Amino acid sequence: MPGVAGRSGRRPKPTAKKVLAGNPGKRALNKQEPSFTEITHVEPPRWMEPLAVQMWETVLPELLAQHIVCVTDLHIVEAFCTAYANWRSAQKLVVEHGAIMTSAMGSPIKNPALTAAKESMAQMVTTGALLGLDPSSRSRLTGGKKAKTTNPFAELIEG
Repeated sequence: MPGVAGRSGRRPKPTAKKVLAGNPGKRALNKQEPSFTEITHVEPPRWMEPLAVQMWETVLPELLAQHIVCVTDLHIVEAFCTAYANWRSAQKLVVEHGAIMTSAMGSPIKNPALTAAKESMAQMVTTGALLGLDPSSRSRLTGGKKAKTTNPFAELIEG
């Protein structure tokens, strides 16, 4: 699986999951991890096809139960579910017609559905690694810190 640029190895477990597990590694938790508006339930978009809706209804409740997905992550979930539906559709064509097909000229060719399946799988992996659907990526982020003022008179103006 591809990792975040410049990083290799196992992806870290999300901070939320570490807390739920009692931080078994006893390593310092990311206290600067950003927090966005949590959601408790969202219906799948009406435009989604049935396979994408099926994945939405499978994945989203799990993410919500772990308090991992936020309102800012929904487009990533949509992209993942759509890529999943595309992958399943392409894979179904591969199963029906085989990996090798006969071209119009009668020679054997690779089934174009294999390419579509591969691209959809890559989209699933990529969206899974983005903030939202692959929650382990979230543990690498830090929230924006407020800049400390070095001006001793700033307190007088703010106060």
